[in-house]
Amino acid sequence: MAKKSVLGRGLGALIDGADTYNNEVRSSINEVELSKIVANPYQPRTTFDEEALNELAASIKEIGIIQPITLRKVDDNHYQIIAGERRFRASKIAGLTAIPAYVRTADDEAMLEMALVENIQREDLDAIEIALSYQRLIEECKLTQEDLSDRVGKKRSTVTNYLRLLKLPAKIQKGIVEKLIAMGHARALVNIKDSDMQLMIYDETLKNDLSVRRVEEIVRNYNDDNASFKSEEKPVKEKFPTEYEDLKNHLNKFFHSKIDFRMDQSGKGKIVIPFTSTKDLERILGILDKLDA
Repeated sequence: MAKKSVLGRGLGALIDGADTYNNEVRSSINEVELSKIVANPYQPRTTFDEEALNELAASIKEIGIIQPITLRKVDDNHYQIIAGERRFRASKIAGLTAIPAYVRTADDEAMLEMALVENIQREDLDAIEIALSYQRLIEECKLTQEDLSDRVGKKRSTVTNYLRLLKLPAKIQKGIVEKLIAMGHARALVNIKDSDMQLMIYDETLKNDLSVRRVEEIVRNYNDDNASFKSEEKPVKEKFPTEYEDLKNHLNKFFHSKIDFRMDQSGKGKIVIPFTSTKDLERILGILDKLDA
């Protein structure tokens, strides 16, 4: 059974106005059975990364669907995907029987665009709701980011910053929706490419109530350390032997941290144990003290 969407009423209200335009456009969030959904024959993407789909499926099992897909109603028993085929495929892998979806029953994109742009100005929308509505305008109304910035009266950089939030792990997006972290925290976290490190800093932020400035400092230090290390070491062209990969995974579990294990072709390398706060450093030092005892 599909988990209830974590989206608040704000996003649902984004399209309430659409029903007032002479019934030409109707859009709402519904739970639609996966068996009634068919793929879009005009989908430009022909291949889907299996590993990425399985990762998304695991996330869906854990916390459900963050972003509803968009469907077009074909008849009483069939819906066609407009946007979100990757989420649809991952939901099937996750074993869901239904998925939250926006259901469109008309093709008048102009009316939908008007409703979205009008409601996007509301003050009670969180950052993810705004980002999702921006993405809907881009995907469904075929707008560029430049067109979108003109429509909503925002700088293009502002639009880009919101859209980047959708690249964060679902757990962090949920934290933004539930106001566990601020937009400033999220904008700092998105500057880290490693999703595991993003989640680690996010957990530390919640645990220790870290300020936006402190998170920005942690992210900056992490990126600076990685940049300096990359300038010192030659990239490894070949993958680690299995025994080294096993060792790295063992260290990750032992220290409850994402260990940076690197080695060049000559056999020289580094093992770096990152920490995200003074308290986290004390925890790691405690583990090392026990080993020395």
